[in-house]
Amino acid sequence: MGSSVEALGHEVKKRRAALGLRQAELAELAGCSPRFLHSLENGKPTLRLDKVLDVLEVLGLDLLLAPGRGRIRTGGAAPFRPDGGVPG
Repeated sequence: MGSSVEALGHEVKKRRAALGLRQAELAELAGCSPRFLHSLENGKPTLRLDKVLDVLEVLGLDLLLAPGRGRIRTGGAAPFRPDGGVPG
């Protein structure tokens, strides 16, 4: 996978498909345009963060910030424990 924004777009598309939603349906639920959603899923690097967060909320995805290298990591081990604490 190329850039971090491409990775984010891939995860959004994968989750949308898993939920059985079409782009137009998700766009309506998230209050954005289908064009915006298409841009997000295709890794456009300049998108409005508020709209990205709206899409993630509808999909039941969290944006998790943790110390790192400024990259988007998907799946795998989470940097936080399930109880909400920070690993010691």
